[in-house]
Amino acid sequence: MDDDATFRALIVATLAGQAGALVEAETARHAREVAASLKPDVVLLDVSLPDANGLVFCAELQELDEPPKVVLLTGADVSEAAARASGAEAMLTKPFSPLELLAVIERFTAPTPAAGIPVSTRPREVLEDAEQLLIYARDLARVIEIERAQRQLIENAYRQTVSALASALEARDTGTNIHSLRVTRYALELAGHAAPELLEDPTVVYGFLLHDIGKIGITDGILLKPGPLEPSERREMQRHPVIGQAILGEVAMLQGEGLAIVRSHHEHWDGSGYPDGLAEHAIPRGARVFAIADALDALTSDRPYRAAGRWEAAVDEIARGAARQFDPDAVEALLDAEGSFRAIHEELARAA
Repeated sequence: MDDDATFRALIVATLAGQAGALVEAETARHAREVAASLKPDVVLLDVSLPDANGLVFCAELQELDEPPKVVLLTGADVSEAAARASGAEAMLTKPFSPLELLAVIERFTAPTPAAGIPVSTRPREVLEDAEQLLIYARDLARVIEIERAQRQLIENAYRQTVSALASALEARDTGTNIHSLRVTRYALELAGHAAPELLEDPTVVYGFLLHDIGKIGITDGILLKPGPLEPSERREMQRHPVIGQAILGEVAMLQGEGLAIVRSHHEHWDGSGYPDGLAEHAIPRGARVFAIADALDALTSDRPYRAAGRWEAAVDEIARGAARQFDPDAVEALLDAEGSFRAIHEELARAA
């Protein structure tokens, strides 16, 4: 808690995503209410409060049934002995670095919190409030920049892993590892024309890449059968979207439209698809877009049960499926930009 709203905002920005629920309090009175109802694990407490002495209030917090660990924040000259006497377990002297605050919070919130953390101070020259805020904001910008770069590295590694997994699954299914790349390129292109908002959801590309991951649960005798499937075999094959959703259901990077694509990419506009028999706009938007991209690639590439068809014939077949198998608006987007899709097809054919 701190009576400076700007400084509280910087604290919240520092701890967002690092700690659990964050609650701000401007006064000791508000903080008492929060502490009584929420029983916080850690309290960041400014020594200079508008309605109470911070050291006295810290001692008051220690009398609660479940006292929190208190970190004193101060720009005043507070001795280590006074901080300890109030019950504080750490003290940061303003202007402190965001990294210092994160280190203290991490020690308190670790699975096995460190015991006996000493109260610590670092002597600094006295600065005006505006200067303190400027220093903290500058340091916070550096922390955010580092965190953003680290997150990008993790996301890149995650995407590379997903691509490798998709390629391995496609090699088992079709004998090639390029289907997932082609169909993802088609789907992203079509989304850009038919539903640009999909491209703002980072889970979408993972849904495109892993749409058929459920086939990992289908036996080779069915998956690789060169002829038509028997009714029982077809029912087994049609389980793969549900299997895929079950496999990926706990993956954080797919909690969005991506998971809906995995489950619903075989639904048909007229309700005749599977696994849920959804129709028209009840089918998730990403799944409607992907169904066309998937069909385009299936019709123009070799499969175990037939050779690739001509591009023109594939486009004509998809056009005939508008308002029956496919979303008519998405089909129209494909026809309007057919040249872009054919260019992708020819580019990847050369690379194969």
